[in-house]
Parts: sequence; C-alpha cells; structure tokens
Amino acid sequence: MARIGLVKCVVTWDQSGSMRFPPALLDEIRARLPVSQVVSRKVSLKRQGREYVGLSPFKAEKTPSFFVNDQKGFYHCFSSGEHGDIFTFLMKTEGLSFPEAVERLAAEAGVPIPRMSDADARKEDQRVRLLAVLEAAASFFEAELRGSGGAEARRYLERRGVSWDAVTRFRLGYAPAGRAALKEHLARLGFTAEEMTLSGMVVAGDDIPVSYDRFRHRVMFPICDHKGRIIAFGGRALDANATAKYLNSPETPLFHKGNVLFNAHQARPAAYERNQIIVVEGYMDVIALSEAGWTNTVAPLGTALTENQLHLLWRMAPEPILCFDGDSAGRRAAYRAIDAALPHLQPGRSLVFAFLPEGSDPDDLVRQQGAEAMRRVIEKATPLVEVLWEREWKSGEWSTPERRAYLERRIATLLSRIGDTTVRQHYARALRSKLQEAWPVIPAASHRHYRAQWDRRQPYRSSIPSRYDAQSRFAGRFGFPQRPRPSESLRRSRLVGPGYVLYREALLLRTLLNHPWLVEEYAEKIAAIEFSLPPLAKLRDAILSLKSHDISLDSSRLRTQLEAQSLHQAIDLVERTITHRCYRFAEADAERADVEAGFCDALALHERQISLKKALEAAERDFLEDGSEESLARLYEVQRLIASLDG
Repeated sequence: MARIGLVKCVVTWDQSGSMRFPPALLDEIRARLPVSQVVSRKVSLKRQGREYVGLSPFKAEKTPSFFVNDQKGFYHCFSSGEHGDIFTFLMKTEGLSFPEAVERLAAEAGVPIPRMSDADARKEDQRVRLLAVLEAAASFFEAELRGSGGAEARRYLERRGVSWDAVTRFRLGYAPAGRAALKEHLARLGFTAEEMTLSGMVVAGDDIPVSYDRFRHRVMFPICDHKGRIIAFGGRALDANATAKYLNSPETPLFHKGNVLFNAHQARPAAYERNQIIVVEGYMDVIALSEAGWTNTVAPLGTALTENQLHLLWRMAPEPILCFDGDSAGRRAAYRAIDAALPHLQPGRSLVFAFLPEGSDPDDLVRQQGAEAMRRVIEKATPLVEVLWEREWKSGEWSTPERRAYLERRIATLLSRIGDTTVRQHYARALRSKLQEAWPVIPAASHRHYRAQWDRRQPYRSSIPSRYDAQSRFAGRFGFPQRPRPSESLRRSRLVGPGYVLYREALLLRTLLNHPWLVEEYAEKIAAIEFSLPPLAKLRDAILSLKSHDISLDSSRLRTQLEAQSLHQAIDLVERTITHRCYRFAEADAERADVEAGFCDALALHERQISLKKALEAAERDFLEDGSEESLARLYEVQRLIASLDG
C-alpha cells in the first residue's frame, strides 16, 4: 500500500488561534483508537483476513472497494483513491478541521491535550468568561421575549411567519428598551464591567460617562461558533426610527465577523449529508429556508462574503449556492463574491448563483409562493463563469475595436487572478469562446473553407499511417509553412497509434504480474492508470484487490488466484502483446531496483502519453469548431510534443 505521510509539529498557536499537536500525542491517540472503530460509525465493515472491507463512503458503489488496516493504521479506498488515518477520516467525512478532529478523538481515547503556557491559559480563561457572559445574555433575551415586555417582538415574529419551534431552535430573544436592563442583570450574576464591555454587550469608554446596553428594543439573533457556543448577537430594530435596522456585535476576542457564518453549526451536518450548502443574505432568510426544509442554509453577517467565509463554505460543500435577490443590489453582491472567489478556485471547487425574482428575498418567496418556488430557483443556479461573463459583458458597450480590446484585456486580467493553472486554462477557453460568439474573429467564408477542408480530410484519416502526414497536408492547404515530412521511423512509430498504447499497458501489467510487491508502494498510482481495454482494467483491479487481502502474495500464487477468477484471457492478452524481452525490468528474474526504476519510468511515460492524447483530441475538437489559425497552431504543437516524446 502507499504510505501515508504524517504531519510533524510542535505545540504552538498559529495566527488563527488553532493549536498544533506533537507527534507523540497523535501517535498515542492512534494507538488507542483502531481505525476500524472510528470508520465503522460511517461504514459497515466486514473482516477479510487481516483487514476490514466495506462500501466506500466517498463514492457510490455496489462492490466493496474500501479497506481498513488496523495494523498499519490507515484506510484506503480503491474507487476514489482516498487514503488516510483516523484524523483524515473525520476531516473528509464530517468536515472537521485538523484541530477539531484531534480534540474529538483525544477526548474519545482519554488522551489529555498538552497544557498551555500561562499566557495562553489566561487568554483561555478570559474566553471562557466571555462565553459565559454571552450565554447569560442569551438566556436573558429568551426570557424577555416570553415575558410581558416581549409582546411587540412576538408579534413581529408572528408577522414574519416564524414558528415557536424556530424561535426555540435558533434561541431568538428580545432586548428590552431600557439602557441598563442587561447590564444590571449581568452584574447581579457576578460579571465585571470589563467583561461586559469586552463581550460587546455593553458600550463603554472614556468619553461615555455611564455605560449602557448595546442592544435595546430589538429582536435578538444569537450568533454561534462551529461548536454551537454563542459568540455574538445580531439585533433587528423594532423602532422604525432606529439608526440601524440591523445591528451586530462589534469585533471582540471571541467574534471576528469575517470568520463566521450565521447558523453554520446547525447547517454543517445537513450540508455534508446533501453535499450542498445554501448561502442567503440575512437571519430571517436562514430561518425561513430552514423551516421549509433547507436546514443546510447559512448567511454572512451583513457584509460581502470574505475569503475566510468562502473557505468555511468549501469545507461543507464543493459548490456553495449563493442565493441573492434578482435586483441590482443582489447582482452587485454576487459580483463581489466572484472577485473574492477567483484566486481560490480549484478543480471541483467553485460557486453557483441562484437569483430570485426581482423584489423578493428567500423569506418572502417561501412564505408567499411555498417551498416549491424556492426549489425551482435553486435548481436553476448559474455557474460562476456564466455570471462572470454576464458582469463583464453588461459593464460596457463594445461596438468599436478599442472597446473590444479593452474587454479582452480586462478578462485576461481577471483570469490571471485564478491561482490554479488547470482552472485558469478552462476559464480562458470558455471566455474565449464567448468572445468569439460575440464578434467572430474569422470571416464566415473563411470559417466555411476551413470546415470544408477538415470534412474532406475525415474519410482518409484512418488510412494515414501517422498524424504527421496530415500535418503536412494541412500546412500546404492553409498556407502555413510546409514542414518536412516525418522520417520513416517516426511514421512507423507505435507511439502515435493505439498499438503502442496497448503495448505499454501490457508492459505495466506484466511487470505487476511478475512483481506484485509493487502494489504495496504504488497502490494509488496503479489504481489511477487509464487502460484502453476493459479486460486490462479489470485485471488491474483484481491484482489490487487480491494483494490488499494478502500482502505476502507472490507472482505464482497471484496468477493462480487471477485464473480462478476467470481472468486467464486477460493474462493471455498481456503475454501475447509482450512478445520479446526488450524491457528487462518486466521479467520475473529482474533485480528489484531495476524493476522499480523501469516501472516508474514506464508509468510516467504512459501518464504523459494519455495526457497528450487527450490534448490532441481537444485540439482537434477546437479546430473543428472554429477553424482558426490559433487552433490549428495548437494542433501542430500537440503533435510536436507527441513526436518529441517518441524521440
């Protein structure tokens, strides 16, 4: 099996306040908690020899490909390639951060977390006291809502359609109109003036003679951290003349507005179950959608989404759905989210946007038209790339060459902000296509000419010994400089045709059949090999499965068990394909070092060739679609890379 690398660190506090842990602590937790014990809460496991097997929690499947090895302390999923230990498993399946996973498993294993320094201990004591202040304030607000003084707040919630169950679940409350009602209550409980001020519940300062309650005559919404502890409040004014309709707690030692999402602690389990997280703009929107069945809903705290909030969302789902009003303000909010997200986009990680009918918010839509209307909005969510294009296209009028050049430069600048190379390339292709649709670069007559030339090429493509014959034909017909005709050895090269691909795949499998110990070191890479024929892929999967059950399995016993699974025809295909001993490392009597080096080289060559094959197919599709000189040049370049690889 592939080895898992463990993070080694010392007990420190990083800039975010998260604790890092020494290797000895992690090792002790692993020693006390078998992987099977942690995994079995999510996966039904059955023992097979020295391992456990079950259905993958990462990918839907009917045949078990998920293995757990308590002796080695890891799990491996052959269907998805996921691999890790007990900490990784909680992070992958429950969205916990590494410190959260360590804390939970340490508590379960009965392993104490190392003591903090005196300064850290004082800081933690302060946090505990401030959390107590806020919890006491929440209880006070809840009691006030239920009392005689909370009648107006109750009527407001009833008008907004908030059920009493939601009031209880979200711990809604009411802050009385008096300037010192909460302050006096907290003082009676023994909290100091400094603690009240640090928690953000009381306003004080050198220029304020008498401190006073920050929240007055407001419906109160507790804001919680990821563990469900109250760290701040939002208050909705009941006085129509109030300076601020909504008021949030200030920044405090517990609360940093840009790092928190309202309702994240309750939405996270539902988000993981559905693989979906919905983002709305306000507290009432979250409550309305939650009551309508979308318990996987969160909201930022009255500001544009920050980068930290985006990362919190991506930990819950790969493509958060940002739900905005359909008016100009909603569009501006979506556009700001795009700018925050672009540098952090990665393969499989993006945003989609659901725009409501103009003048409606999620709360209004659900109460007036029902949950089905909201479902239709979510199902029509638009990918980020489409909203980005809409923003840029509607930002100006592009009737002149200079204006068009400006738009292209602006798009290029935006693309340069995307950090991941692969994502940036796909965005460039998608936006280039939209630009070409908006104002075709090539006249229609020339486009038809290129397409006709391509179509006339199709009947004899299969009879051409090499793609490089076609390259020469293209150059002459389209006015490009004529390239020299490839040498006879290149024209006969197996690399440019399917025969060489099959030969290389057979070479890799023969090496595995003769040296199955390679599986222990390269399981993940072997599982990722793309085979051109299903029987070869089936043979590979069987080798991985058998070897995972019995690590000591040698070549002879491996072949016997493969033949028992009716895979003798696939083995025969491998043997027939490798007709001579030109690759010494694949033979049964080769030295271990030679085997490993040769196998790795062959595997790297195969991966490179598969990548180039896909690039060639994409270049051909591009040329077929637009017939441009740019796409033809790209086709030549990919062919050149293939030729250089063979050489």
